[in-house]
Amino acid sequence: MPRLILFLAIPAVLFLLPWWTLVAATTDESGPLFWLGSALFLLGFACLPAAMYLGHGPVQSDAASIVGDTLLGVMWVLFSWSVLGNLARAGLTVAGVNDPARSRIVAAGVLAAATVLVVWGVIEARRVPRVRTVDVAIPGLGSALDGLRVVVVTDTHYAALNRLRWSERVVEVVNAQRPDIACHAGDLADGSVAKRHAQVDPLGKVEAELGRFYITGNHEYFGDAQGWIEHMAALGWQPLRNQHEVVRRGDDRLVIAGIDDPTGIGLTGHGPDLPAALAGADPDVPVVLLAHQPRQVAEAAAAGVALQISGHTHGGQIWPFHYLVRLEQPVVAGLSRHGERTQLYTSRGTGFWGPQLRVFAPSEITVLILRAESATG
Repeated sequence: MPRLILFLAIPAVLFLLPWWTLVAATTDESGPLFWLGSALFLLGFACLPAAMYLGHGPVQSDAASIVGDTLLGVMWVLFSWSVLGNLARAGLTVAGVNDPARSRIVAAGVLAAATVLVVWGVIEARRVPRVRTVDVAIPGLGSALDGLRVVVVTDTHYAALNRLRWSERVVEVVNAQRPDIACHAGDLADGSVAKRHAQVDPLGKVEAELGRFYITGNHEYFGDAQGWIEHMAALGWQPLRNQHEVVRRGDDRLVIAGIDDPTGIGLTGHGPDLPAALAGADPDVPVVLLAHQPRQVAEAAAAGVALQISGHTHGGQIWPFHYLVRLEQPVVAGLSRHGERTQLYTSRGTGFWGPQLRVFAPSEITVLILRAESATG
């Protein structure tokens, strides 16, 4: 019962404020426009939880998932800008603008802003991500490895929308960056291998001289984590499940380690184990760690990891959701420092989850250029 109440309460909040802003306040709660607008909002309120349940529950209907996810994104944008619109209402009140003009100005502004942002958000979400290049100084990195190019994709979330062509173009962009190492930092797909493998398979064409490495994200554990681990291995990617590999160039070495997502705890043989991942690694060789969630950096810093690469946050994906993400994660996006020697790079993600919208949180394909400290300063 508490879960059911929460499941209905969230849509109620998302719909109630926009309904009041766009319908009730502009019509004096009477007349044909009031009843028509109220009916549309009531229909949306009934549709959202039903579509989300059918799409993400036991039925796993792709059509329902697309409807529910899209409606969720649209209503989040409408809700957020309704909040801002009603703050602006206070300013109009102080300025002496009275109703009904005041309410209609606010409603027109909210509707216009939401419409523009939804259209723009869809374009941003579905485009091939821009390339973001970042230099990262790594203490102890040998001169032979200076300039090593680590290309990161993460949070591809292949799901109900068929993004096969998008996947192929992402691979083209990745290969154009001439990666020495390619990494996928988790949340590969939503759904089973049988339903989603066609979208994932182009990743088998990624070319990286020193290795292609993959770790699980939390969403793998909402479906068939072991199936995806085995499928990525079949595509030629090395799953790093609480283990590490040593890459070499000349006489210089770098440890590439990976750990499971914490969501795997409780599933036999899964869950993060950083000591196991680093067992046997030379303590004098710098470590690059793949860990899906930024909050895993606390343990990484304690272990002296040089660089952690994470995803998970999507940069908030739809503004202002990043404020909520920040309550759970120490970083939303970008390069940050933790402890005395550990850096964390948090990608905004290559794809999107759920709503096909990205608002003020553009996707990215990341090129991390590792630099020996002597070469940077």
